[in-house]
Amino acid sequence: MNPTELKGALEAIIYAADEPATLDQIANAVSEEKPTVRAALDEMIAAYASDDRGVEIRAVAGGYKFYTKPQHHEVVRRFIKSLRPPLRLTMPALETLAVIAYRQPVTGPEIQEIRGVNVSGVIKTLLEKRLIVTAGRKPVMGRPIMYRSSKEFLMRFGLSDLEELPSLKEFEQLARAALGSDEGIAPIEPELTESMNGVDAATLETAETQAAALSPQDLQETPEPAEAEAEHSEQPKAESAS
Repeated sequence: MNPTELKGALEAIIYAADEPATLDQIANAVSEEKPTVRAALDEMIAAYASDDRGVEIRAVAGGYKFYTKPQHHEVVRRFIKSLRPPLRLTMPALETLAVIAYRQPVTGPEIQEIRGVNVSGVIKTLLEKRLIVTAGRKPVMGRPIMYRSSKEFLMRFGLSDLEELPSLKEFEQLARAALGSDEGIAPIEPELTESMNGVDAATLETAETQAAALSPQDLQETPEPAEAEAEHSEQPKAESAS
């Protein structure tokens, strides 16, 4: 396979993949050595970075995926909204997602202690949106279920790994870009920031502002099976795209 054919094959694979295509997957598919594939991908990334291209290839969540460029997000968002309403998260869901992202793995009771309200309903919503997954049980009395952010979370927020998490102050802005909504997400309240002061300093130091904006794709609502704790709680409202 000559270089031109290889780049065409890589472009087709990345475009067709529902999730970021890993280097191993791509190399196996094209029957080429990984250094050769990586070099071709680097050239493609540079080529798509030119101003006359509306999309770019990014390395996210351990693989490669096409994204629309930030300068085109507004027009693409308007197009998507013309097709169907964007998914929105309620403020309680956004606050709970922030706690899980920065404290993971974390249990329901620990999240409830930070937020001061029952969060079982919100956790159920985040599980259904596939933004979080279960992470086993904590070896303490009662063995509560632990939760962590998912691969879907990394994809939707344009992060390669958790070390690229932004600061808490920037989390709301990133969420607006990721979820494609400027309405229905109230500002993060001061008590959330104060409650996060218990996060390890090392975690917050690595959570810098390296996260890029996302393409405004609708969040799929395919439920992901997960073990959930049975608790009676108020169910927060969560608007979803139909």
